[in-house]
This record gives sequence, structure tokens and C-alpha cells, in this order.
Amino acid sequence: VQLQASGGGLVQPGGSLRLSCAASGRSSSRDSWAWFRRAPGKDRDFVAAVRGRGGTVYADSVKGRFTVSRDNAKTTMYLQMNSLKPEDTAAYYCAAATGDLITSRLLRESEYQYWGQGTQVTVSS
Repeated sequence: VQLQASGGGLVQPGGSLRLSCAASGRSSSRDSWAWFRRAPGKDRDFVAAVRGRGGTVYADSVKGRFTVSRDNAKTTMYLQMNSLKPEDTAAYYCAAATGDLITSRLLRESEYQYWGQGTQVTVSS
């Protein structure tokens, strides 16, 4: 499975962006997908995930502002980011894992076999 992330850019605080992650190659509708991000000088952190059966999980820092979704064909994942803050500045990575993971596993980088390249999001005035 190859993943291609896109949609990053420069946005002012309070603004919005939508990231996309397109999959090609063999994938299953039961796979779990997620977004992680890495801010400068920090580790890569979990942001949001959508389970194979469609349930979603969010990091506390983005709850109520970000929405993760997947299209009906389950070949593209989105991250709608609203009310962006400077602390959201990071490289955002999409990832996919085989199977429908339980919540605790969704949060762990090591559970994901496939990764896209990062797309940079910069929130600044």
C-alpha cells in the first residue's frame, strides 16, 4: 500500500485546512488509518484515526477542532482542521494498519505498517 498525503500549507491562526491521504495498491476496507504529526524538535504524536468499521479517535489537543473521515471507497482519508493554532504547526503524516485495531493500538506508531510522506502545516500570522 502506498500513501500520498497532501493539502498542507500556511494558514493564519483560527483558519482551516483539509489534508488528504490517498492510498494505492492493495488495501482492505477493514484497515485502520491515522494521522500523526511531528512538530520541530519533538517526537511524532498521534492526532486522529478512523477504524475499519468507521469509528474515530482523537488526541485531546485536537478534539472539537479536527475531524477525520474516509471516503466510501475507503481509498482516501481526510483531516479537516478548523480553528488552527500555532501549536498545530507540524509535519503531518498519514498511516495505515492492517485490520480493525482497538483504540489503544490506534494511538501507537508501531502498529502502522504503511506511511505516507509528510505534508507541512504552518499556522502563523
